Order: sequence, then C-alpha cells, then structure tokens
Amino acid sequence: MSDPVDQLIHPRWLLPISPADTLLEHHSVAIKAGRIVDILPQADARLRYRATENFDLPDHVLIPGLVNLHAHAAMNLIRGIADDLPLMRWLHEAIWPAEAKHASPSFVHDGTLLAAREMLRGGITTCNDMYFYPDAAAAAFDEAGMRAVVGMIMLDFPTSYARDADDCLRKGLAVRDKWQAHPLLGFSIAPHAPYTLSDASLERAASLAAELDAPIHIHVHETADEIADSLAAHGIRPLHRLERLGLLGPGLIGVHAVHLDDTDLARLAHHGCSVAHCPTSNMKLGSGIAPLTQMVGHNINVGLGTDGAASNNRLDLFQEMRHAALLAKVVGQDASAIPAHLALHMATLGGARALGMDDEIGSITVGKRADLCAVSLSDPLMTPCFDPVSHLVYVCGREQVSHVWIDGALRVRNGIVLLQISDKELLGITTLWHTKLVN
Repeated sequence: MSDPVDQLIHPRWLLPISPADTLLEHHSVAIKAGRIVDILPQADARLRYRATENFDLPDHVLIPGLVNLHAHAAMNLIRGIADDLPLMRWLHEAIWPAEAKHASPSFVHDGTLLAAREMLRGGITTCNDMYFYPDAAAAAFDEAGMRAVVGMIMLDFPTSYARDADDCLRKGLAVRDKWQAHPLLGFSIAPHAPYTLSDASLERAASLAAELDAPIHIHVHETADEIADSLAAHGIRPLHRLERLGLLGPGLIGVHAVHLDDTDLARLAHHGCSVAHCPTSNMKLGSGIAPLTQMVGHNINVGLGTDGAASNNRLDLFQEMRHAALLAKVVGQDASAIPAHLALHMATLGGARALGMDDEIGSITVGKRADLCAVSLSDPLMTPCFDPVSHLVYVCGREQVSHVWIDGALRVRNGIVLLQISDKELLGITTLWHTKLVN
C-alpha cells in the first residue's frame, strides 16, 4: 500500500545544494505538511507514495528557494527615482527627501507587496528586509505568503517613522510581539549603519540581539569614504568599532562589505560573521567590488542580496549569482573563482545560514521546510544544456522560474504568481504612488 503525501514533484534534475557539488537526475521530492519527507528515484516515488497533487517537470531543475539576504522591499515604489548617483549624494539628495515626504505604513505595505510579487516570480522564497514601518512590511509579506525576516530598523536621527534609535526599537519590539507566532516571519535587529548610530545605540543593538537571539542586519564598509570618516571620527575602522561595541558574532550580517583589508577579513572570520554580498547594487552606486574570493578563502559565510530596487534596479538573485561569479573571476583574473555550485550555495544555504535558518531552509533535505523553486530549461534559448548547474548561473534568468513553493504551498504555477490581489489591482495601486511621487 502506498503512503499518502500532499505533493510529489518529479523534475528532470534535482540540485539539493547539500551535499555540495551534487546533482541528481530523475529523482522526486515528497512533501507532507509543508516538509520534505523523502527524496528518491522517480520510479520508486510513484510506487511508494500516493500524492494529492503531482508535478511532472520533465525539462526542469528543482532547487531550494532562493534567499535574498538584503533588501529594502518597500523601495520598489521608488525604483529608478535617482539613478547614476554615488551613494551619499543618492541618499542625501534623493532617497532621504523622498522618504521624508512619502514614507508611511501604506507606502511600505504597497511597496513591499510589489517587491514580494517580483521576488516570488524570480524564485526568491525568503527575504531579509530592512525598512521603516515593519508592521506594514510584515502584513505585506503575510499577504504574499512569503517567508521573511523583518528588520527592526535603528537610526539616531528623526524620521517620519520614529524620533531616534530608542523609539525605533520600542516600535520594532511591539511589532515583533504582534507577529512572533507567525510561521513564516522572523525579526532581526537592524541598525542602519555605523555612520548613522552612536556607540550607545550600537551597544543597545548588540545587547538586545543577544537577549532575543536575533540576527543583527547592518550596512558596513560599503564605501571608501565610510572608512575614512570612521577613522577621522573614531580613530578606527567601522568593523573594529563594531567589534569593540560587541556586535561582531555569528549573528551579524554585514551588508556590502566592499572595502575590507586583511584585518577586516580576519575579524569577520574570527567572530563567525556572515556577509550579504550585493554585487549589482555595489556596481550601480560605484561603491566598488567586494573581495568575494578572499572572503571564501577565510571561510566567511556569504549570502547574496539584491539591496533595494532603488539601487539595483531589480530584485533578481539570478542576476546576483551571475554578477558575483563573473566579478570574482575578472578581479582575480581566475576563471575558476566562484564556480556555479558555490554561487548557488550563496543564493540558498549561505543566506539561510546567515539568518540562523539553515536547519529549516536553504537545501533540499529530508526534514526541512518545502521551500522550492523549479526552473525550466525547455526554451530553445536554454539548449543545448551540457551542465544544468552552469546553466542556472550563466544562462538562466528569473523568467525561467516556473513553480515556487513556500512551506509546501504553491506560490507560483507555470510562471503565474498566485497572490490574493490581482496584477491589475496591484498596477492600479502602483500607478497612484507614481502620481504622488512625481508631484
């Protein structure tokens, strides 16, 4: 007698991520109650299990859902509002003024929902987010059925959201209390950056993260000017300052980490920190090229992030994988740097590990949550295919994503995102915001 399961997925290829450098052919995944309960040859799966729903994917690669390790989801509403500017001019002349005028709970909800749709369409199942009004962001991720870690942002200066860092934390903790039982939502402490927070505020972030066992999500070493300013103001580099204040540890996710010297790499490695590598945003803002190969050489855990749509301008981890691998090759003049398997590890298990979620997501492993993404290689543009793993990084785009599951629930079917709100309704909402933003 066959055992009942909720779903059986039958892809041509299955890339589990762990064990490393493994690719299975003609294997199936059995899902029950949102978890992966078996991985076995397809012929055996059809005999052993009776599924409520079968997915035959004869030209597809099944991979873990992608993990976007750094995003400002609500900024989808200001995509392209201030292009071709360096970081500090971009922030001071365009982004912060726009946010001061328009940021609100409705802005964050609508922008986050728009971003969630974009991410789901591209196979992203988990987003590590940082923005104002985290309650509105949590509501949007909930509405989209997407897994997310919502940042409790901290800034010392007043914004439309909060007066200062303490007010940010007070409001953020209330949001965490409201949503903490939600199965798809988690929370991080999200101090914006060393240059926007005092020592006292950063120490408070470290203390609270330890108390709550929450990750710390912070921009750091993004530009050369940031390093110079820290040396002038504090006499030490930003990472050294964070170390003195108690922030470095396995829970720290350092975003960008472009300008690292040997001492910075040693600090990150010694404390078991992770890096959210955002190659496209780094290129677009002219910030520089992060030393990815050196990070890997120091055994620093690396995940990939898109940053916000205002500085990318896509929330597309296929693009980030390709850019990460190609930049590492050209900088090191080494074609073997960051091979395809490693780029995919960064986009999946590396991101999950940074969030402390690698026991639940990030690989196709029995017992883990069924966060999965199917990528079709049936288009003539995808043929011939000699190595599906290479294709995923160097050929495929998000438009090849056909199906996405989160906790075993189907969120994308045949390229169609399954949201409670229709695309027509969502376009109407974004059109209204466009009108407000240009006036």
